[in-house]
Amino acid sequence: MKPFESFLATELNAFLAYRQSLGYSLDTIRYHLRLFDRYVMEKNADWHSFQPGFFLDMRSHIKLEKNSVNANIWATRNFFQFLIRQDHMKENPLQDIPLLKKNAIVPFIFSPEQTDQLLSAICKRIRKTKHRFLRDLAIYVVVFLLARCGMRISEPLRLQRHHYRRDDRTLYIEKTKFCKDRLIPIPKEVVSEIENYLSVRKSLLPDDDSPFLLVRTDQKPLTDGQVWKFFRTTMKEIGLDQPKRVIGNVNFLRPTPHSLRHSFAVYTLLKIKERGGDPKYALPILAAYMGHSEYKYTSVYLRVTDAISRKNLVDFSLWQEKKE
Repeated sequence: MKPFESFLATELNAFLAYRQSLGYSLDTIRYHLRLFDRYVMEKNADWHSFQPGFFLDMRSHIKLEKNSVNANIWATRNFFQFLIRQDHMKENPLQDIPLLKKNAIVPFIFSPEQTDQLLSAICKRIRKTKHRFLRDLAIYVVVFLLARCGMRISEPLRLQRHHYRRDDRTLYIEKTKFCKDRLIPIPKEVVSEIENYLSVRKSLLPDDDSPFLLVRTDQKPLTDGQVWKFFRTTMKEIGLDQPKRVIGNVNFLRPTPHSLRHSFAVYTLLKIKERGGDPKYALPILAAYMGHSEYKYTSVYLRVTDAISRKNLVDFSLWQEKKE
């Protein structure tokens, strides 16, 4: 992990440690603070440099999309608020720096048929060699969990063996985003896929002592990079991959593993509507199942329950205001 290099390195590390102690994920904010750290180095800045004009210039030099530029300003502003609490500064120099007007975000939504097509294609790509078979099968189970249980990609990768309860047909998801734990029921087809994987694993790894539920032949857990690579290759093979598009002030995102989570939520609500129910009454339950911090963020999915294709999806600006 690349360290901070500016004169603020100690304070930046202390800020990240503080955020981590509160249960926040650090990946995104660390990335943006590195951009700030690099800019401080480039400008040979010191404490006296931190005036509003410095950050207006920094904002104009960031070669990212508007949403990412705003995320950078947000991260840096929070860092300086931390410095104020630590008595390093008296005022936040970013308090009056305006955010850029953001584009609306429209995520890719898999149809049920596309989800089935993807899962079938990934299953067919499982290599039968001794070194690759268990890893590829584990990747298939991960994607299956994203599609059928709406999980985040990090969640199946961190599952421990004891988190899976076959008799109860449940998975215990421990300390994921927002430091939340949850116990979720899983469909019979998910139990079947996990049991199949565990049976193969037992035959291939007689001396297996890894605590993780899904492992490779070397008994190490999968990485999200391995899942992403397998996913992208498969999407290209079946013709579903497409680049991100910007039309006017709307960003239409490319399909990612996280798209399966969005699709799970959308079609869960659609099924409720098709049965004659009111999807909004299911939001608290769906929010708890998916591990949202508040169910008002789950309500974003209501905006797409009437959509048949992505061209009908509108106004997803809330998605960027509070990502899951």
